[in-house]
Amino acid sequence: MRMFSIDLNCDLGEGMGTDAAIMPYISSANIACGYHAGDQQTMSETVGLCTRNSVAIGAHPSFDDRENFGRKEQSVSTVEIRALITKQLEILSREAEKQGARLHHVKPHGALYNQSAKNISVARAIAEAVRDFDPQLVIYGLSGSHSVYEARALGLRAASEVFADRTYQDDGTLTPRGRPEALVENVQGAVQQALHLVKDSMVRTISGKELLLVADTICLHGDGKQAVRVARAIFEALKREDIIIMKI
Repeated sequence: MRMFSIDLNCDLGEGMGTDAAIMPYISSANIACGYHAGDQQTMSETVGLCTRNSVAIGAHPSFDDRENFGRKEQSVSTVEIRALITKQLEILSREAEKQGARLHHVKPHGALYNQSAKNISVARAIAEAVRDFDPQLVIYGLSGSHSVYEARALGLRAASEVFADRTYQDDGTLTPRGRPEALVENVQGAVQQALHLVKDSMVRTISGKELLLVADTICLHGDGKQAVRVARAIFEALKREDIIIMKI
């Protein structure tokens, strides 16, 4: 019998008040570094939750855009992108070191994540910044995208990320958040999508097409309306299927 394993990651430290409740159900956390959300206190608190729950600590860097929660696309140079990433890694790394911990991975947030997925220059700039800061860090990027390929081209480890609570387009990209069908808001729907991705490496797009995707890690959004319920339901469903939940 084939054994399956998967990393469950969640975007945390964004001031949603549910981090502690979600933490027991995940293996990796992506912590906001203060540019789209969070501050020194939230970073410290979230790192502490991670260490107490044996959850891998990841940086969740973004554009400097709190007004739009980091979800507005920006046109910035690759030099600026490298500086953005480096600064945020330094900030979170310091908070981790204070508690005897270290960073495990990097997952860009929002618009920066999406631009990295489709723009090879952005993807390479992020990968270069991570490599120069700490080549042992894992980059989490959209499965099948430039984010993953550019990281690996530079010799970094990369995790192909899929989503339980977002819908997909036929080209493997996420449905833009501005569209009404962008989110999988039904808990059971998110569970079924997660299981389909892990066991079959497939996802059903909004047009009904079955799309093949590599799934190393599944993202759960901590700012979702039912974030805790979704995290618990997916965790329990994976356990029932004897799927091992573990960090990359």
